[in-house]
Amino acid sequence: MQQVKSGDTVKVHYHGRLTDGTTFDSSAGREPLQFEVGSGMVIPGFDNGVMGMVVGDKRTINIPVAEAYGPKNPEMIVAFPVSEFPEDMDLEVGMRLNMTNSEGHVIPVVVTEIGEENVMLDANHPLAGEDLVFDIELVEIGAAPSRIIMP
Repeated sequence: MQQVKSGDTVKVHYHGRLTDGTTFDSSAGREPLQFEVGSGMVIPGFDNGVMGMVVGDKRTINIPVAEAYGPKNPEMIVAFPVSEFPEDMDLEVGMRLNMTNSEGHVIPVVVTEIGEENVMLDANHPLAGEDLVFDIELVEIGAAPSRIIMP
């Protein structure tokens, strides 16, 4: 039977949860996730977790922070002046917002604290700092995608 190797395109069903059992994502009721193994399309621990599987295999993988979204970066938590928010905006802790940086890139942030003068905004990935657990089922292994090399 064909085993998953780097460069293969695979389809998997998955259930992702935190170590406390809280579900953060699942492919249940949706098409399976398709990605090229080893291409960086998914977090490293997920890529490594499917290696060697054959179609029909089910596996639970534990992904440490370093192979998931990394640790929380304190430099990604910034104080933003309350005066810069629209007056009619009802800010709440946990609120998700999109900020735009000086180059026009959109950065998703979460409000973590609201003070008199500043609002603390966290631009870390929501799963940064978390160990993750995935139940995965390999549905399909496709051929490695064709690559056209130009002279």
